[in-house]
Amino acid sequence: MRYLSTRGEAPARRFTEILLEGLASDGGLYVPESFPTMELSRLRTRSYPELAHAILSHFMDDVPDLTGIVGRTYTPANFGSGEITPLKTLEPGLHLLALSNGPTLAFKDIAMQLLGNLFEEILKKKNQTLNILGATSGDTGSAAEHAMRGKQRINVFMLSPHGRMSAFQRAQMYSLQEPNIHNLALKGAFDDCQDVVKKVNADAAFKARYRIGAVNSINWARIAAQVVYYFKGYFAATKSDAQSVSFAVPSGNFGNIYAGYVARSMGLPVHKLILASNENDVLDEFFRTGRYRVRKSALATSSPSMDISKASNFERYVFDLLGRDSSRVGKLFSSSDEFDLSKFPRTGFASGRSFHADRISTIKSIHDKYGVTIDPHTADGVTVGLAHREPGVPLVCLETALPAKFAETIREALGQAPARPAGFENLEQLPQRFEVIEPDDEAVKRYIAAHAS
Repeated sequence: MRYLSTRGEAPARRFTEILLEGLASDGGLYVPESFPTMELSRLRTRSYPELAHAILSHFMDDVPDLTGIVGRTYTPANFGSGEITPLKTLEPGLHLLALSNGPTLAFKDIAMQLLGNLFEEILKKKNQTLNILGATSGDTGSAAEHAMRGKQRINVFMLSPHGRMSAFQRAQMYSLQEPNIHNLALKGAFDDCQDVVKKVNADAAFKARYRIGAVNSINWARIAAQVVYYFKGYFAATKSDAQSVSFAVPSGNFGNIYAGYVARSMGLPVHKLILASNENDVLDEFFRTGRYRVRKSALATSSPSMDISKASNFERYVFDLLGRDSSRVGKLFSSSDEFDLSKFPRTGFASGRSFHADRISTIKSIHDKYGVTIDPHTADGVTVGLAHREPGVPLVCLETALPAKFAETIREALGQAPARPAGFENLEQLPQRFEVIEPDDEAVKRYIAAHAS
């Protein structure tokens, strides 16, 4: 499998090359030359590690011992059970796909645990080191840091928006004391963090000198790993490969739902991909109108991991929407924060917005009706998913985090704090280690230069 840049000016690369590179040298994102077609009948009865290997082997065909890496990643010790992503049926035809049983209680663990093991294996083979630069709106940072903590040959420099994550999310990241973990709290929003990451990556000389890599979903390995649970959720929700399913997906940076788009492109019978935005509704506006219009700044909401106005993975989707015309994609994303693609059919998607009052109401109604507590982001997905539910089509809502991470909102909705898994009881009381920094790429580069191995 070879990978192309969405902007067409970087050379085609193999997976182990793009794994360590992140963004392409021309500022684009890597995508496969083509999507493989999967035979559903040969996958339905496989265990999660077997299913993951069957899918990932198409995208990662130059990885030594991929079977061993996948087997070490998807274990009951890491994810609580052999199911890895168990399906919770609320009522016939309405399901939650539980993606948040990993070490940091968020769906990001599914891909990040694999990414950590891939990095470790490839760096060892190449006798190289890597300095990972990432941006987080809440969950990516903790998932990446817990996957990379203590690993030799790897340093992590994670940018987060100062004061805009939940106390639980901050503590998960900032309480880590491993010397290879560096938390930088930027004075600004997530979009500022993401912009800094892109600017640092655009400095080719600096990127090469300090071997800068990526763990955000700009890294194709993240997308590929997330494709797997769409297949897993589909098989769990259906009895026949002729049945189609809709997935409701809380969406901020477009990576999670883009993985569903890839799964459908590989032959999974997806009826609709239902995109749920919060008050930051750039993506919902696009799928309703065809107009992409980045806001000057993201609003702070009670589903903070979706407080994003520039969705990085959206460029991958537009690349296909425009017939893989890399020249046009490059012009659109390098010259403007606003463009109109309403003439192009956006088939297979539905979308909607969920506000604070909606998520509070949905958390309460799901708890009262089914005895299940969901987090605010999952509530956004359920709210919008139910609005687009169709008779005879199973609806699978993707759970993105456990409610323990957002106690303030759960307390508002239910009048009580959510249960905490064992080991997280006193998380916020642990000593925290982080540095507040200006949203300036030169300041971040100076910090990396001073602390890189």
